[in-house]
Amino acid sequence: MKDLNNLIQDLAPKKFTVLGKVWTGFLILVIIAALVCYYFQLRDGLIITEMRDYALWGVYISNFVFFVAISLVGSLMTAILRLSGANWSTPLTRISEIIAVAAIIMAGLTIIIDMGRPDRILYLFTHGRLQSPIIWDVVVISTYLVISLLLLYYPLLPDFAILKRYFSKNGTASKWYGKLSLNWSGTEQQNKLYNKSIRILSIMIIPVAFGIHTVTAWLFATTYRPGWDSTNFGPYFIAGAFVAGAGAVITIMFFLRKSHGLENYITDAHFDKMGKLLVLLCLLYLYFNVNEYLVPAYKMTVEEGVHLNELFLGQYAALFYLVIVGGLIVPIIVLLSPKGRKPFPVFIMGMIVVLGAWWKRYLIVTPTLLHPFLPIQGVPESWHHYYPSTMEWIITFGTLAGALLIITILVRYVPIIPIHETAEEMGIAETEKN
Repeated sequence: MKDLNNLIQDLAPKKFTVLGKVWTGFLILVIIAALVCYYFQLRDGLIITEMRDYALWGVYISNFVFFVAISLVGSLMTAILRLSGANWSTPLTRISEIIAVAAIIMAGLTIIIDMGRPDRILYLFTHGRLQSPIIWDVVVISTYLVISLLLLYYPLLPDFAILKRYFSKNGTASKWYGKLSLNWSGTEQQNKLYNKSIRILSIMIIPVAFGIHTVTAWLFATTYRPGWDSTNFGPYFIAGAFVAGAGAVITIMFFLRKSHGLENYITDAHFDKMGKLLVLLCLLYLYFNVNEYLVPAYKMTVEEGVHLNELFLGQYAALFYLVIVGGLIVPIIVLLSPKGRKPFPVFIMGMIVVLGAWWKRYLIVTPTLLHPFLPIQGVPESWHHYYPSTMEWIITFGTLAGALLIITILVRYVPIIPIHETAEEMGIAETEKN
């Protein structure tokens, strides 16, 4: 059994390696390129995009829905598994919390990017109407961000106190970790308040997380557009979010395990369990996909027929089958095998699921908008199609790089695996007070 000093040495934040610095520099360059393109968008307007009167929403909103989906991982890993007493998930909770915070921050920024007049964003709060689902989204996203930040920060208090002592020879690091620990000393009263607060936050975030995905789904479902006019869009979005979130955790935990030498803490057993969990979530989401397409196909109204034809046989067919088969069915088949649940195959399947989840959101947003109930007469042919412009792609890649940069910075300065919780589970927490 490791003693506390060895545990802290293993789990304490490490300085960037050369590869880490190169990775950070690359992300910053992508973000700078995106900021330059966004400057042109602010200067010239949304005309720099390929969005027109038909495609009112495009890759930006697809990206927003993707970030909202990824953010659900915080409640999946941190809240549900924590409340269920699944101790095996302890090494993954911090990773999940970091991903959730990064994703929800970028979701909010993506909405601002999509606005033609971002200077008017304050009006959402000062003149918003409660009848609008957009205001519901603003409220739940803001609430979810606050609770996610608290759920990330509060479990860090004892870890910050440990790091304050560990970095005692580094005055600056010790000082900042001391401030962030809020004078944590590990007393019985503090521990009671600590455990109670985390439990309350874990309970609170579950309905809010379900609410944010349900309300985001309602932004689409409260319209009469074919492809969106569905009473099942809420659970459909939630199921898809669980899949995307689990895939994100698997992908990030594989990289962190390799880069930080955490093989003794993030073990093959964790990948096996996450693989099984991903199979269950993919099966659930596959069921909702069948439901979403089978029922409209059975009724086959004119509008729904046009929409389904585009997906199954039209210009979006190749992408549609790639997302469904490659992003759901193939991972299920691979992960059902014990060999498929080894770390590397699980990582590959997790990455495929995340990519499929992004393109799935693109398929939800774009085809429907190109087939409105009241076609506009006499418009250019180009308005009947939507392909994101180069600047749209660069800005979109910039938001993805922004989320990865937030994750990169956080894992540089906070323990990836909870030190305090791990020590308690190993029966060495008391040594911490000596």
